[in-house]
Amino acid sequence: MNELFATLSDGTPVHRWTLERAGVRVRILSYGGIVQSVEVPDRDGRTADVVLGFAELDGYLEHSGPYLGAFIGRYANRIAGGRFELDGLTYALAPNNAPNSLHGGERGFDKRVWDMEPAGEHGVRLSRVSAHGEEGFPGRLEVSGTYSLDESGALRISYEAVTDAPTIVNLTNHSYFNLAGSGNAGGHELRIAASRFTPVDADLIPTGIEEVADTRFDFRRTRKVGADYDHNFVLDKGITEGAVEVAELSDPASGRVLTVATTEPGLQLYTADHLPEPFAPGDGIALETQHFPDSPNRPEFPSTVLRPEETYRSETVYGFTSR
Repeated sequence: MNELFATLSDGTPVHRWTLERAGVRVRILSYGGIVQSVEVPDRDGRTADVVLGFAELDGYLEHSGPYLGAFIGRYANRIAGGRFELDGLTYALAPNNAPNSLHGGERGFDKRVWDMEPAGEHGVRLSRVSAHGEEGFPGRLEVSGTYSLDESGALRISYEAVTDAPTIVNLTNHSYFNLAGSGNAGGHELRIAASRFTPVDADLIPTGIEEVADTRFDFRRTRKVGADYDHNFVLDKGITEGAVEVAELSDPASGRVLTVATTEPGLQLYTADHLPEPFAPGDGIALETQHFPDSPNRPEFPSTVLRPEETYRSETVYGFTSR
């Protein structure tokens, strides 16, 4: 179902698309490609919204910093110093997370209005053109994200992009999950199929790759999440052509379980320790599938370069069950 949700101050309409299948209801906004809500049942069949969001558009406009539910690009996560070099040329980006660039800059994909069209019976395709030089990134980028529900009610997000000049691309969704539907999510239990992670400096820029063994970053066996995480995990599977399950988040009280499958090589765990009001720190957990932070400046990391003869493709599947 497609409906008019709100209107921006310049008169631009914002639409909302509702997807329903297998007991799951998802609402998506054309503003920011935002996943506004995901309603799923618990073990007793009681339904709750398991992502953080706002009922009105003004909430997203006034509290853009957390990137609640947003489509992130052109580059998810941080780029050190807001600069990178590509083919001998240096590009300067907005240091919106001083001194770094974060999630695409001052006005990334999360603050743009996307075109929406149906994608089959249970999906919607969002698309836009990111002009050459937008937020400092080179190349005219045609980009899309298709959100769909499969027969089990899993939310599948498929990204695609092409460029007319060499550029960098790293796309993700920034939903915060709280499988209880309210309260603090720190008691959720988490498993991540990652034997390594990227430790960070004071500015949250990776300093290398280290083993998770004997550290608080070892989630190879299910345990409580806790707090104070904003780190990228190096997934054991690496880059894959199809989405492979890499993580499971569960809430023992409600019985709700979230699985994460992806084609991406990394997973950013963010425990939302700095959420502003009306939320509280730890109210949600972000599991952002991605390439690694600062990859354009780290040749040893998987490349995020996209060239005109190539097509960027990435897919992530968020599955919902209960036990």
